[in-house]
Amino acid sequence: MSATPMLNSPTSVTTMDERFIIGEKENDEKVRMKKQLGLLEGVAIIIGIIFGSGIFISPTGVIQEVGSPGFSVVIWMLCGLLSMVGALCYAELGTSIPKSGGDYAYIFEAFGPLPAFLYLWDAMLIFVPTTNAIMGLTFASYVIQPFFPTCKVPDSAVRLLAATTICFLTFINCYDVKLTTRLQNVFMFAKIGALVIIIIAGITYLILGNTENLENPFEGSTSDASRIAVSFCSGIFSYSGWNYLNFMTEELKDPFVNLPRAIYISLPLVTLIYVFANIAYLAVLTPTAMIASNAIAVTFGDQVLGVMAWIMPVMVAISIFGGLSVHIMTSSRMCFVGARYGHFPAMLSHIHIKKYTPTPSLIFLNILSLIMLSTSDIYLLINYSSIVETVFIMLSVDAFNSMHNLCAFSFNNNKYLICLIFIYFLQVSLWVPIAFLMVCLFLVVILFYAKPFEVGMGILITLSGFPAFYFGVIWKKPEWFEDGFCKLTCNVQKLFLAAKEE
Repeated sequence: MSATPMLNSPTSVTTMDERFIIGEKENDEKVRMKKQLGLLEGVAIIIGIIFGSGIFISPTGVIQEVGSPGFSVVIWMLCGLLSMVGALCYAELGTSIPKSGGDYAYIFEAFGPLPAFLYLWDAMLIFVPTTNAIMGLTFASYVIQPFFPTCKVPDSAVRLLAATTICFLTFINCYDVKLTTRLQNVFMFAKIGALVIIIIAGITYLILGNTENLENPFEGSTSDASRIAVSFCSGIFSYSGWNYLNFMTEELKDPFVNLPRAIYISLPLVTLIYVFANIAYLAVLTPTAMIASNAIAVTFGDQVLGVMAWIMPVMVAISIFGGLSVHIMTSSRMCFVGARYGHFPAMLSHIHIKKYTPTPSLIFLNILSLIMLSTSDIYLLINYSSIVETVFIMLSVDAFNSMHNLCAFSFNNNKYLICLIFIYFLQVSLWVPIAFLMVCLFLVVILFYAKPFEVGMGILITLSGFPAFYFGVIWKKPEWFEDGFCKLTCNVQKLFLAAKEE
């Protein structure tokens, strides 16, 4: 990592190659992220992330822990409510701190560089590449499975197709933001359509008199607090993604209006669909059948859709493909902002001079995701770090409390004054983030008791960021290192036609 100046420090020296690239531009437009995302694209990004694979493949964690269909539905409703409370905080955070990078930017502004770097370290080392790898492997499994109906799918074929898919979607994201967002719009309607099919089929199944699975909905419910907390984590995982639009705030048209609107539209819609989809699952499948299923939507389709059962695997594959695409797009912005703040190599903060995409960051995350495909158990890494991610989300919401009355705008422009008035009337009461923090803290404390090994490993991964912060950010590098790194940066600029943001 290079000791690049922080965002508000004096501008670093521009290399000869960088001046040459900028000078050769055909027009005088500045090299910076363009505001190309409207309200529909914002909604598509949030829904595209949330409706990834969880609700289609294995929403069994909740029913497995709570023990009854009725309690399971209650947990799904409460998880939706908790996600909505968190989203309200992020809506105001995004309008109060209108910078891309999401949690990283908010933690940096409120708590300084070290906590922000530790979040970035966990995210880039674990959260992002492992999620990309898991989604790629799941997509590949669904695509290849029909070609091996009577035997196990070859692991090498699944990993090869997953790698090809991740590389292809990275290329699309490098090529054009508009093309990626148009694809997201299509995927959004396809995902909602698949879930609507599940809901209609489940309701029809109930209307036809098949109500035995829901006759005693709360029978067998657990009263164990640790199991309830674990079920909350399973449910919240399926809702995860409601904060990802905040990673792209600087590319959103009129973010002071469209960011809150996108969140307010998406979360109630997601909660409603999730609750009814789980009711449909529980109406058709017993809790035992749900726990035994590796792909609950496919099992559901086989039982109620008859000759049209093939539509479920197709819909699941489309859903995962779209979710992976939007995850690659949004997470690359966090890497880009981290490099812009000086926490990652400067080359990762460069932008393609014609496409205005963070190409080096996208390629960097692509390489990390491909490396994760070679690991033996990437799900274990997710378990190790999920608790840490919850703690960092708590820090982001605590940043909301710290900066609740802070207005980071200039009053020299009437537009900012209008935006300030808009935020004032939509301002979220302090009880909202406080309630969110209390619930998250309760879950964290319970998980310390229920899964001490996983929590301990997550903490160790985070602690490994301390020496990385010292050697990568604080330590003054020798001249030979700086010269070599400068040459590498110039070569990356030439390779990807990238220049520093203006």
